[in-house]
Amino acid sequence: MKFFQHKNRVDDRLESSGEPRLSIAERFPIASSLCAGAFAGAIAKTVIAPLDRTKINFQIRHIPYSLPKAFHFLGESYRKDGLSSWWRGNTATMARVIPYAALQYTAHEQWKKTLRVETREERRKRPFMGFVAGSLAGVTASSLTYPLDLARARMAVSRCEMYKNLGEVFLKIWHHEGPQALYRGFVPSLLGVVPYAGASFFTYEWLKHHRLDLKKQCESRGRLVESRNANSRATETTEKVSVPGELHPMERLACGAIAGLIGQSCSYPLDIVRRRMQTSRLTGKNYRTIRGTILHIWKHEGLRRGLFKGLSMNWIKGPIAVGTSFMVYDVTRNFLGSHYL
Repeated sequence: MKFFQHKNRVDDRLESSGEPRLSIAERFPIASSLCAGAFAGAIAKTVIAPLDRTKINFQIRHIPYSLPKAFHFLGESYRKDGLSSWWRGNTATMARVIPYAALQYTAHEQWKKTLRVETREERRKRPFMGFVAGSLAGVTASSLTYPLDLARARMAVSRCEMYKNLGEVFLKIWHHEGPQALYRGFVPSLLGVVPYAGASFFTYEWLKHHRLDLKKQCESRGRLVESRNANSRATETTEKVSVPGELHPMERLACGAIAGLIGQSCSYPLDIVRRRMQTSRLTGKNYRTIRGTILHIWKHEGLRRGLFKGLSMNWIKGPIAVGTSFMVYDVTRNFLGSHYL
């Protein structure tokens, strides 16, 4: 009976011509990565949008940061402009993060193929190239979507009457500051994304496969114990667990959260520099170079309260965002890989 059930499942994957059917992910690999990445980025950023806006507000100002002050800012925003103020700039965020996440995840898949670290065995032989693949994916996505990131930062720190929508941000920047202003802060952004994306992707892949290995070992031990009890029960157990289990979505979330914590801690000072340069016209500060911005922050605000201002907030929102993004991407890709046209 079980033989015929297995045969029917195999037949389901065959075309009428006898050729194997391809899943959606196999038939449209790039489109599947783009869709899964876009969905993952949108969900993750929407979840942490209020915390993200709070972090940016403290990053660009000389106000000393603390968690109580961060939550006070959220409370004041709610009292002045309503609950929707917590998601102010989220339209610009979506306009940026959807193409960014789609391009980053897709670029990561393509860079892994190009650098020949697509399989786990290849990554074990050349672990550094796994880091490089993640870094190049981040650079690719950042280069193509940076003006949207700048517009998001401007909207997040401005009042409603200054910029009514995303299009108005671009028009005012172009008219008053010139087209080159759309890439202000681009260099520190690239310098920051290299360790961030590289460490995030590398750590997530390593943790995910390490956890899967542990699960396989536990299942193997379970089969061995059952086989010693009785041959009949051994046969039954083998049928139940013959295919090693996949990671639970919450396990993927945990792996992604750790990866995000490590990645963001590596690149945080450059994130501060990028935000200061992006919003210098709004704050009245003349941040034109990376070196000048770092020295100014160091001199007037110090290391912990300047270059690492708001890091504790990032330790809350970063793991949530990155963990959610990796989890949603993997779950969506697995869904597309198990459904057929």
